[in-house]
Amino acid sequence: MASRFHVKKGDEVVVIAGSEKGKRGKVLAILAESQRVVVEGVRMVKRHTRRTQQRPQGSIVEREGSLHLSKVMAAGRYDERAGRRGAAAKS
Repeated sequence: MASRFHVKKGDEVVVIAGSEKGKRGKVLAILAESQRVVVEGVRMVKRHTRRTQQRPQGSIVEREGSLHLSKVMAAGRYDERAGRRGAAAKS
């Protein structure tokens, strides 16, 4: 059965928990089987690549790691919630 998630590829999201809390980015991929998402510019990891004909020296590539789905929220919904919280604090 196909899983349905609250975000999809291309959506802008905000990280709401963990060491990357507050960062925004676009969803690059959704890993449905492990319930994780890859967000642009968030949780950068270094990947050591082996020597190939294209890269005779090998290299260290920095790319995005994955986050659990529960740690992200759609940016529109996050801004809406923050706006309500700000209005409640003013009154």
